[in-house]
Amino acid sequence: MVMSFARQQQADFGTGWQPLELPATPLFGTDGIRSQAGELLSAPLALQVGFWAGQIMRQQHPGAVVLGQDSRNSSPMIAAALAAGLTSAGLEVWDMGLCPTAAVAYMAATAETAGGIMISASHNPPADNGIKFFGAHGTKLEKSLQTQIEQALRQGACAGAFHPGNQWGKTYQRPELVDRYADFLHQPFLTRPYLSGMRIVLDLAWGAAARVAQSVFESTGADVIMIHGHADGNRINVNCGSTHLAPLQAAVREHQADIGFAFDGDADRVMAVDSQGRVMDGDYILYFWGQTLRQHGQLPDDTIISTVMANLGFERAWERLGGTLIRTNVGDQHVHAEMVARGAMLGGEQSGHILCHHYSLTGDGILTALHLADWLKRAGCCLPDLIDQSFEPYPQRLKNVCVESREKRRQWTDCEPLQHAIAKAELTMGDQGRVLVRASGTEPVIRVMVEAADAELVDHWTDTLANVVSMHLAS
Repeated sequence: MVMSFARQQQADFGTGWQPLELPATPLFGTDGIRSQAGELLSAPLALQVGFWAGQIMRQQHPGAVVLGQDSRNSSPMIAAALAAGLTSAGLEVWDMGLCPTAAVAYMAATAETAGGIMISASHNPPADNGIKFFGAHGTKLEKSLQTQIEQALRQGACAGAFHPGNQWGKTYQRPELVDRYADFLHQPFLTRPYLSGMRIVLDLAWGAAARVAQSVFESTGADVIMIHGHADGNRINVNCGSTHLAPLQAAVREHQADIGFAFDGDADRVMAVDSQGRVMDGDYILYFWGQTLRQHGQLPDDTIISTVMANLGFERAWERLGGTLIRTNVGDQHVHAEMVARGAMLGGEQSGHILCHHYSLTGDGILTALHLADWLKRAGCCLPDLIDQSFEPYPQRLKNVCVESREKRRQWTDCEPLQHAIAKAELTMGDQGRVLVRASGTEPVIRVMVEAADAELVDHWTDTLANVVSMHLAS
């Protein structure tokens, strides 16, 4: 079906571009297409991705395509190429400019669009970039449609092709749509001035949160301190943000703040620290938000959806409260799919990517931070005390091993020495620990995670397994 579609488009549109050199491995990973900008993710690729995505998205739902970007230096180049591809397919493009990923998802869901596209590599370093797709309902584009885009792209790239006759689209600059998203963030809290008297530190990671986070939080009456607070494509995520919490911890202590929040480059995830500088990751966020929803009868079957990365300490604490934790593969698409299948309303990842379907269908770091700050304000006590009363996480360590070969990353399970080492680690730890090895879908690394009641075992097996990966796969 996809092949006939692509060939029909080629027959209708004629020739128009040079073939691309595409890798044999899939283009779409855990969260869209991601690579170092200028290599796989080039302007010619973005042009053709835009064209074929437009052809397939318009079949699902008519309307414009919402386009957003983070602060990376390569984002305007990719945005221009995508818009050219989309308009060459006859679609109208609404370019929001710098904005969080959640702003694109929100507008895609509320403005009768064909969908949305966000240009961002999330928490990755400045040299990387990515293309994330959203459907007309504001959720990540279905896997089957991503597959159709990739197959049509490969067939179109081989034969060349694209002329839609006289049905050209237009691109419109729509920065005011970001303000509409900012208004949406306040909707759950319109009945009260909920953060006055609180001191909050925000680490915006030189990224997309710089467009809205400060004004949104200051409008609540909170005393807001900013770090890494403007858009800077040279420094996005560099030693800051949700993956580098030391600057936030220091700032919270220095300013004697009640809480601090760190976002990633596109602000779809958030990590928090308490007044003592202790980290409050996605496991803690799910635990506290789950308790709140449960108290109000808004958590069906007392069920939370998380991933294989969720800490055993969190899982067992939630079970002691009578709740159920369901694990999925890593990735918000997997979490969302399981939430829909089970009718769950709360889910997320340890990395701080949280989905609460009472308010949004996609991860939104700013919205999550607002809810956490509001919850803390209403709790009437300090966050360190609440953390002390929650759960003790098991020692857990994650080590990333760079593996440049896409093929080796894809076929890492065929590495017999690694499988032997994993089996030995699991046998040694028994039910007191666990091992998780996986190829990242967003970075050229294989991730090794070990968790156990004994911290020495965690360090030993993390280093041992990482060394095996390095020896047999990284070279």
